[in-house]
Amino acid sequence: MCMLAGWLRGTSLCSFVSTDTEIGRSRSKMQGETRMMRVMVTGGSGLVGKAIERVLQEEGAREGEEWIFLTSKDANLMDLEETRAVFQKHRPTHVIHLAAMVGGLFKNMRQNLDFWRSNMYINDNVLQTAHEVDVVKVVSCLSTCIFPDKTTYPIDETMIHNGPPHDSNFGYAYAKRMIDVHNRAYFEKYDRRYTAVIPTNVFGPHDNFNIEDGHVLPGLIHKTYKAQKEGTALHVWGSGRPLRQFIYSLDLARLFLWVLREYDEVDPIILSVGEEDEVSIKEAANVVVQALEFKGEVVYDTSKADGQFKKTASNTKLRKYLPEFTFTPFPEAIKKTCDWFVDNYDIARK
Repeated sequence: MCMLAGWLRGTSLCSFVSTDTEIGRSRSKMQGETRMMRVMVTGGSGLVGKAIERVLQEEGAREGEEWIFLTSKDANLMDLEETRAVFQKHRPTHVIHLAAMVGGLFKNMRQNLDFWRSNMYINDNVLQTAHEVDVVKVVSCLSTCIFPDKTTYPIDETMIHNGPPHDSNFGYAYAKRMIDVHNRAYFEKYDRRYTAVIPTNVFGPHDNFNIEDGHVLPGLIHKTYKAQKEGTALHVWGSGRPLRQFIYSLDLARLFLWVLREYDEVDPIILSVGEEDEVSIKEAANVVVQALEFKGEVVYDTSKADGQFKKTASNTKLRKYLPEFTFTPFPEAIKKTCDWFVDNYDIARK
């Protein structure tokens, strides 16, 4: 079983230590070494970090794994010295790097420069410090928004650098692309096995449900909840026509664990539902409306930007590795997320 060791004194950091002798010992075999895994998760209080923590609570860490979840209170990763200090303190052998400046379409459109600079600082500090303290493996989190705007579909892992991203979020997209460049350069010079995953649109419990600056699904959930409470129409920004592939955060968490433990490539891998599971924003809004039992009028505000029309991604590479992996059906995942939001409205990020 996975034992929760508790909140460490003086920090907001959570540590899990596995004690189950029935589960096979997990050892890193990178660079010919056999060693225990001390995994540090940056951005541990965010959507994906909380999902990984929950999966470990429910399914248990493997024997020999220790998990440390950092939050922004533990270190400002834009500051190199603070980054070095937190790495020196915990001496991880493995890192899942989730920390980033993130936001929805309209926040990106307003703050492209901020997204570029902040994420470049964070990513360079984390990867360089991981190298300095001899971290065996880093798994960073990218996004399908990094792909070229003008491209053929479906997009795959070989197409990241084939052209400029969409103008709406070029700062964030280029900063995230540079992680792939970092990873290849560290492998070329130092033989480091640092890699990245590319999830499609993630949603789930502990998301940021801010209507102005959050991503599309949590924003829709919060808007629908408010419209239901206030007896008003639900106003959806944009035409509802753009298409997206959505992945439930608990599914993504399980795939992250597989990548950390088993995936041995430096080249990134797309983590996504299939192309056949792509839905329009209008279809997604309808599922949210049903989950929250909203009975009012739904109005699409076409004066608001749609953003990129589609980002259809291929999960062929993932399926070659994990042909039997089962994703949570979209309506079920939406219902679970809506229920979590309603039950935790007072503490949810919004």
